[in-house]
Amino acid sequence: MRLSLLAALPFALIAMPVQAKTCTPTWVAGWASSQFRPTGDAELPVGTLRDQTLRQIVRPSVSGDRLRVRLSNLAGITPLRIAGVSIARALGPASAAVDPGTLISLRFDGAPEVVIPAGADYLSEPVSLPVGALENIAISIRYDGEPEQTSHPGSRATSWHLPGNHLTDETMAGAASFDHWFNLAALEVERCAPAKLIVALGDSITDGKGSTTNGNDRWTDVLAQRLQADPKRRDMAIVNQGIGGNRLLNDGLGPNALARLDRDLLAQPGVTHLILLEGINDLGTLTRDAPVSAAEHQVHVARIIGAYRQIIARAHAKGIKVIGATVMPFVGNDYYHADAQNEADRQAVNKWIRTPGHFDAVIDFDRVTRDPAHPDRLLPAYDDGDALHPSPKGYKAMGEAVPLSLFD
Repeated sequence: MRLSLLAALPFALIAMPVQAKTCTPTWVAGWASSQFRPTGDAELPVGTLRDQTLRQIVRPSVSGDRLRVRLSNLAGITPLRIAGVSIARALGPASAAVDPGTLISLRFDGAPEVVIPAGADYLSEPVSLPVGALENIAISIRYDGEPEQTSHPGSRATSWHLPGNHLTDETMAGAASFDHWFNLAALEVERCAPAKLIVALGDSITDGKGSTTNGNDRWTDVLAQRLQADPKRRDMAIVNQGIGGNRLLNDGLGPNALARLDRDLLAQPGVTHLILLEGINDLGTLTRDAPVSAAEHQVHVARIIGAYRQIIARAHAKGIKVIGATVMPFVGNDYYHADAQNEADRQAVNKWIRTPGHFDAVIDFDRVTRDPAHPDRLLPAYDDGDALHPSPKGYKAMGEAVPLSLFD
């Protein structure tokens, strides 16, 4: 009997249907923006978003099968009331129009509306909307009343708003617009295939000041395109957590890098790599208003390096590879009016960054962007005009200079 069963077994296996391949779906941040309280010109006039629908366009850097949105009331001191949120494929990066066949209403704990506590983020329930890498996705938020403002002012992307409920409006014709993101912290992507996440933490040079509005030509965008063009690295996502004016040591436009590290880096799902490009604003602000002594210069450099050490230690504790980027030249900038001592500070910081044993790897953006004839200045072809921020051509050079092998 046993022999007959064994003899029959191969035929039984052949007759059985092939089992579908299974996997453990995982979440990864496909797109993100660092949220904070806007000030000055970045703050909207009171009433701008009261009872309005706001449509914002984002581009996930990796493909996936399901999506969820992370909303933020980080800067709020009272609960944020959201009357509804929808998601759809956008018809382009510079238009409010969406593909009506892809419009989906998001839910929060089974309901279309949500009240987000002060200082908190809130995830939507996942929806099935397969997305390709670098595809334009529209997220529409309907506000209930007057929202306190939590935003990312340096979006380099246009957002549209209209009074009333326009969550399922295909075109939002006649909508007013501005170039900021509000209350939108992340678009997270669920994938069957494994994914890795690179977080780019930085200041306005990472945020993309000088890049083209709706052009998606920041250095991080260039890097995302290169990753997706490489069949071996299409599982790599990258999110841009740059803030204009950001510093390592003190608050500026937004909280300092150490204060926001947990939220903008360590809490991102799927993070495996950090690219850190910070320090130029710390170096510049030291003497912007008045000269300081040589001893104060020395102490300031030591504190900047101390901040790097803190970031490296906290990231390493979570198993994250930390890639340091050298600080780029800024002599000639009218705001910081850097002199020889500021340049000496920059050289001291970059020497530490380049020294083996500190960062896990180094991207030498200084070497890529400096003028060989005047190494304390940006190459004119890469200068957007203020001797501090790169032009789109400069950002392209930066993005193309990142070795993809760093992410193997």
